[in-house]
Amino acid sequence: MTLKYPTRYLQEVNSAVARYHRFGVPSDLDLVESISYKENDGSGKIVVMTIPSVPLPEILPVFPLTGVLLLPGTVLPLHVFEPRYRNMVEDVLENMRVFGMIQPFAPQPDNRPLPGAENENPTLYKVGCAGHIERWERLPDGRYFLQVRGVNRFAVSEELPLLKGYRRVRAIYEKFPDATLHEGWQCERQAVLQALANYGQAHGLNVKTEQAEGFSDLELVNLLGVSLPFHPVEKQALLEALTLKDRESVLIDLLRLDTGPDMDDDDTDAPVISRTVN
Repeated sequence: MTLKYPTRYLQEVNSAVARYHRFGVPSDLDLVESISYKENDGSGKIVVMTIPSVPLPEILPVFPLTGVLLLPGTVLPLHVFEPRYRNMVEDVLENMRVFGMIQPFAPQPDNRPLPGAENENPTLYKVGCAGHIERWERLPDGRYFLQVRGVNRFAVSEELPLLKGYRRVRAIYEKFPDATLHEGWQCERQAVLQALANYGQAHGLNVKTEQAEGFSDLELVNLLGVSLPFHPVEKQALLEALTLKDRESVLIDLLRLDTGPDMDDDDTDAPVISRTVN
């Protein structure tokens, strides 16, 4: 079923896509605005992040995109305009409505592809996240606006031949039990929020940490991971962290790395982290 969205929704999607696809640091970090997976269900009630229970195909179409992070339960707005990926969306909508988000190993200009990009197939990372299309809008010129919710991470077993120009992989999901990953884990919220506050101060951000009180541990860590303008390889590290404790540790390290050595006075013995990018 195709959903017709009001103009305001399409404007919000365009704005959100712009936030995800840029690498600059925003001037303000509003946690409520950024948490795109906290949605209004129409009654005024806020619906908390959930992970859809949907079948996951072994043969998985993938959408390579640099610097865009999808985690299980989070929502990603997408503007699909390349013909090969329009083909992919059409095929996915006729089947399980599931495809994979994955990053090229070397950062690519694939958010605004250059002429001839349709003939390029850069090497992909070996881990991505499968997403389920919850809402979509097909525009008269064939472009799509999508709302995609993360379901489960996957490892790439092998890449398969192109189909209608788009890429496909044989996906393995068993390594990532994402539906139950939060069980038994408790976030060190004070450490995360202190690192976030220092990061905001270092970058001139107005970070509204008090808004974090309304979020669960899972929402807080995943929200910051998908919303902050980390380098693509750093976003990949967040994605590949095996446990939520690992992801929390990577997040704190990245926040401290981008803060500088003098900001984090509460942890003078913290190890020095070196940045290596592709």
